[in-house]
Amino acid sequence: MEAKNFVTTLDEILTRVEKARLSVDQHLIVKIVAASKSADPSMIEAMYNAGQRCFGENKIQDMSDKVHALAHLPLEWHFIGRLQTNKINQLIDLEPSLMHSLSSLELAQEIDKRLHVKNKTMNVLLQINSAYEEQKAGVMPEEAVEVYEQIALTCKHLQLKGVMSIGAHSEETAIIQKSFETTHKIFESLQGHGAKYCSMGMSGDFELAIACGSNMVRLGSILFK
Repeated sequence: MEAKNFVTTLDEILTRVEKARLSVDQHLIVKIVAASKSADPSMIEAMYNAGQRCFGENKIQDMSDKVHALAHLPLEWHFIGRLQTNKINQLIDLEPSLMHSLSSLELAQEIDKRLHVKNKTMNVLLQINSAYEEQKAGVMPEEAVEVYEQIALTCKHLQLKGVMSIGAHSEETAIIQKSFETTHKIFESLQGHGAKYCSMGMSGDFELAIACGSNMVRLGSILFK
């Protein structure tokens, strides 16, 4: 895609996000994370020049390659994929602005140990499996508040910033909506614990996610089409 088309594409998406946002609350601010797993560094730079600042990667090695290739740009990098324990140190060294996929108390404690050794902290979101799907990572909704509180209590190098979930894998809007509403209800109950971000919604369902209260969407294919 040519750079000028990125400007048009981003503008179209911003218009859709704005419309969805205003239908919920004029004070709601929605952050767009450009899910750039299919984009090479030149495409990311073109999207940056179009006005996008925040990018999310699914794989540690891809993220590392792109972070280093684009070190000359003031980009905000998020990690949005499933994290393997043997990649924890690499992720810490990349110093992401936010890690979306903290999927268990055990993973939190393992990351916290490594952060302690490196004398660093990391901003994270607790991933919730609100669709109750076996193939998805994340804590079960009924355990989410307790796990969130345990992480806050025991993992001093992790800065919990909210929650993340992936919408139900379904053709039925009502089922997807229910999974988003489940996550948002948990988010609301955690706001007293400092939860700031409710990361829900991807290219195919971000407007529905915003309608359910999402304030952070992860958009890939519709941005880098």
